[in-house]
Amino acid sequence: MNQVRPRMTHLFEQLGLDSTAAAIAEFISEHQLHQDLALLDAPYWTKAQHQFLAEKIASDGEWAIVVDQLNEALHEDATSESQVQ
Repeated sequence: MNQVRPRMTHLFEQLGLDSTAAAIAEFISEHQLHQDLALLDAPYWTKAQHQFLAEKIASDGEWAIVVDQLNEALHEDATSESQVQ
């Protein structure tokens, strides 16, 4: 079985979002989350996107790693701010 490991581009495709490198960077830049706001609680996910992300996190498989990378990227500004304080 020849399975492709999930990547950020695959995650964005599954979420129905533009998966080009520029679009991913723009999404991450424009959708930064407060340090206390969990990825799944972000107000911009549709019900289907929320469900997909929750399933992948719960699976604790390769997709969970990519979702965690997205979570870290979306909290990047919050991490930077907390290190300054």
